[in-house]
Amino acid sequence: MSVPSPSLPASASASPAAGSAPTQADLLDFVRRTAADAELIASLPLDPEGRTWVRLKGPGGSEAWLIGWPPGTGTGWHDHADSVGAFLTASGDLTEHSLAARLPSDGWKTLELTEGVDRVRRLSAGQGRAFGRHHVHEVLNESRDRHAISVHAYYPPLPQIRRYSRTGQVLRLEQVERPEDWQ
Repeated sequence: MSVPSPSLPASASASPAAGSAPTQADLLDFVRRTAADAELIASLPLDPEGRTWVRLKGPGGSEAWLIGWPPGTGTGWHDHADSVGAFLTASGDLTEHSLAARLPSDGWKTLELTEGVDRVRRLSAGQGRAFGRHHVHEVLNESRDRHAISVHAYYPPLPQIRRYSRTGQVLRLEQVERPEDWQ
């Protein structure tokens, strides 16, 4: 991974009602409007070897990121713990593999998944999605020759990210990261 760049302000910030937490819809609206900021998207430094990112000012105290994805890169399986979120592809194409099942939030290391829980979404420029708490997924740039750029927002700001490995229908908790690990 590349070293994070300094924060850049998003030119279009969503405004949830004063004193209220941003909803999934607010976050999706924010990532959609931010991804439409061509100057901001073009300002992200791209690295052919690893993902790059810039922290953005999200709506209502949310955590937001602009992320560059070289060809063939991905996140690996993970969740965002108790945060809700949204992301949108600003340029290129991303693929999201997710689980259509609510997993126990704590107290397990290995879990056998039932058949039929896998979902795949292909998200081209301008396409995105919102998701709830404990959403387990991986995001990939499957292109062989083109970078992708996306905008992400989470509320509350990420308390942790749980990383998983997957072999067939077996999902294993491998690591828990805290904000100091990625900021």
